Amino acid sequence: MHLRTQTTSSFNCRGQLLPKYWPTKSKQREIKKAMIDIPRWVTNISLPGVQTREPVKELDLHNINTINRTKNNNVDDPMVMAKIYAILEAIEDRVEMHKNIGEQRTNWNNLLLTSINALTLSAATMVGVAAMTGGAPAIAMKLSSTSMYLAATGMISVMNKIQPSQLAEEQRNAARLFKQLRKQIQTLVSIGNPTAVDVNELMEKVLALDKAYPLPLLGGAMLEKFPENVEPAVWWPPEQRKTEQTKEDFNGWNGKLEEEMREIANVLQTKDEADYLRLGAIALKLNKFLAVTAPVLTGLAAVGSTLVGSPSYGGFAVVMGVVGGALASAVNTVEHGGQVGMVFEMYRSNAGFFKLMQESIEWNLREEELERRDNGEVFEMKVGLKLGRSLSELRSLAAASSVKGDDIDEFASKLF
Repeated sequence: MHLRTQTTSSFNCRGQLLPKYWPTKSKQREIKKAMIDIPRWVTNISLPGVQTREPVKELDLHNINTINRTKNNNVDDPMVMAKIYAILEAIEDRVEMHKNIGEQRTNWNNLLLTSINALTLSAATMVGVAAMTGGAPAIAMKLSSTSMYLAATGMISVMNKIQPSQLAEEQRNAARLFKQLRKQIQTLVSIGNPTAVDVNELMEKVLALDKAYPLPLLGGAMLEKFPENVEPAVWWPPEQRKTEQTKEDFNGWNGKLEEEMREIANVLQTKDEADYLRLGAIALKLNKFLAVTAPVLTGLAAVGSTLVGSPSYGGFAVVMGVVGGALASAVNTVEHGGQVGMVFEMYRSNAGFFKLMQESIEWNLREEELERRDNGEVFEMKVGLKLGRSLSELRSLAAASSVKGDDIDEFASKLF
């Protein structure tokens, strides 16, 4: 071996003195070539005394890159999030609006009821006093009582038209449903990555609620207080085809669960929804009767008060003026003090709740692609919670419905 002398000493990276004699450049090239040309079938070389590090696995690097790419793809779209937060702000504003206006309309009901009863009772008292006196005082009392009866008639007509207690119940329902929608959005943001499809669905839900529970009283926007037919309240948009929810083959669904949900939907329709529509029809008929009776009584009392002291009618005019005012006050108290309009709206809203549950079940069952349905186990639990039943009770109800059919004497809901 041809060697040449190194005139200066060298040190390696650890500070150790290197040998003074190094191979020539030609020999260095031969050594490098020999190192590079190691056969590929040699996979395990043991060198005593040499510490080696654990090799980095290519698979691990691939997994890390895959995770990074997944994280980057799941980053929420800033525009989508901006739109969702804009919807949340609008919902917060609507909750406060419905809450405040609901309190205002409750005050309307109380103040109008008190004022109208005070007017009618005062007018009835004046009619009685005018019948026992004569001269100028009697004429003044007759005119005062007539004016008060006419004012009461107009106020009762307006109050019966707008139904403040029913309006207040509408605002309470709207505030509760908007709060529920707000919670749904917060859950969507916290556990998932919202998309543009979610934004469109949320917008439709907000607009459907606005249509179901309008705020204005003028311009035909107010709900009809005395409809021809009682129908459930509808505050949700038509169901659209859902996006793919999961990659699972069955998504928690099986034939037994589908049959169970069909039976529950049948019970909801034939028992719960039908019963609340029946009760709503009774409340509507009672409210119509009271709404017509009260102004008619005050109008008759006003006529009677003008005829007090007339020789032709005599005591009949006094009876009509006094008794009419007293009965009108009683009828008005039953209608608005008992909040019959609120009761009707409550029944209508409850019927809508059961209709929504029934449609939710049918929407899932109509979807043939299971991965687009809500998870079956979670959906069953939600149905049980909304009906106030455990899963075992829910399955028992479905079994009883499959045996008895429409003759089942049990309601689906245990809450109301």
